[in-house]
Amino acid sequence: MSDQHIDPAGNTQAFRAFANAREQESAAAKPKKSPLLPILAVVLGIAIVGVVAFLLLQ
Repeated sequence: MSDQHIDPAGNTQAFRAFANAREQESAAAKPKKSPLLPILAVVLGIAIVGVVAFLLLQ
């Protein structure tokens, strides 16, 4: 039987296409970073400063 798998390293153009496809797949697989965590940290920090200021002013 003949092997239908073509080694992408056997041809420079095929290898570049293979490498670019792998980069695109890995970029698409990475989840986008959500800005939710930094926003929550800022809101929590403001809330803590507000509570401390409120308690000190009483």
